[in-house]
Amino acid sequence: MLAEALSRSGFARSDVARIVATGYGRGILPDADRTVTEITCQARGIHYLTGRGGTIIDIGGQDTKVITIDGDGHVVDFVMNDRCAAGTGRFLEVTATALGLTVAELGLAAGPDGGATISSMCTVFAESEVVSLLAQGVAKEKIITGLHQAVARRVRSMVKAPVTSPVVLTGGAAKNAGLRSAIATELGVEVLVPPEPQISAAIGAALIASEAGETA
Repeated sequence: MLAEALSRSGFARSDVARIVATGYGRGILPDADRTVTEITCQARGIHYLTGRGGTIIDIGGQDTKVITIDGDGHVVDFVMNDRCAAGTGRFLEVTATALGLTVAELGLAAGPDGGATISSMCTVFAESEVVSLLAQGVAKEKIITGLHQAVARRVRSMVKAPVTSPVVLTGGAAKNAGLRSAIATELGVEVLVPPEPQISAAIGAALIASEAGETA
């Protein structure tokens, strides 16, 4: 991946002063000069993009994080759901498959308010509920809306009141318009999405690498 990134950008490895690795795989990159948690990198990246403090909701493939940052981009508090796939990208992926859709189609096919009730956030049980609802003849659009609303409720349970604005949604799930709308409705606030929500932590890591060079 590093070689491909260098090839696309036209740089040589010798042009790169330092590398900061983040995310779950940060410990396996042999070229990394430093590893930094995704929470810290998300905070740095989103502060750079917005210039403000606020709340970051990061819905990744393996976990969901809610991070509160101050006006300087420092982490004030965070909570993370990483014990199961409830409310994560994996949850959406499995339920989309049960509907015969891709994750991308799950976002495009979002229906209006009044979705079907999804009572369980356990991925296995929710998948069974989706299959059962389909067998009952419930429209896919209503099931999809119900799934988005279920994830939004899960996120709401993690966000401390009052919500610190702005609220920024990151991770691959941020590209799902139906989910963004459901979270905004559940929280009662506008939800912002950066131009490339899947690389905001990488931007933060790059900034941290740059700052290390300035102080070296």
